[in-house]
Amino acid sequence: MYKGQPLTDITQRFPCSAGFSIVEVLVSVMVLTIGMLGMVGMQASSLQANRDARLQSIAAFQARELADLMRGNPTESSKTLSNPYFVSTSSKPLKHTNPDYCLNVAATTACTNPINVANAQMTEWLARVDDELPGARVVVCMDSVPFDASGLATWSCTAGAGASMVIKIGWSRASTNKSLTGSQALDRATVPSIVFPV
Repeated sequence: MYKGQPLTDITQRFPCSAGFSIVEVLVSVMVLTIGMLGMVGMQASSLQANRDARLQSIAAFQARELADLMRGNPTESSKTLSNPYFVSTSSKPLKHTNPDYCLNVAATTACTNPINVANAQMTEWLARVDDELPGARVVVCMDSVPFDASGLATWSCTAGAGASMVIKIGWSRASTNKSLTGSQALDRATVPSIVFPV
């Protein structure tokens, strides 16, 4: 109460004391909802990108591991024909053409020569790749042209002049074309995701 002023009607003393209307509240709720939906979409995209990065890291690690195994067995990995490390498989589960289990802890017979070692290494390596990468496909070969004219990796191997041994790994992942639905929304290793020279 002011000095010397009589107490009058409250609306005369505070003329701007009206509250928010229901329309203003609904508009603010709608704006907030649109913002939240955008955040949810970004969260889903970041989870997908995180998964792709993790699988890419696993594939790079597996390719590096196989390259080290091959370097440790030079008598077999240096062959250009009948090389036990050469493989081309996409069947589920991934299997080596000449499986050997002589490196297994429960093996009844030990590895007796470098070919046995190479076959056992590939048997175990393919099992790990199959376990860690969904819908994995693997090609190990001599290749002089691992990329096509547009710069995309190819599954085919061309053993021409200057060919070197490469490890190609691919797996099923979500397509970058977001308009596709159902089974078409998956890219089933149409191109290698990793091309690792040995």
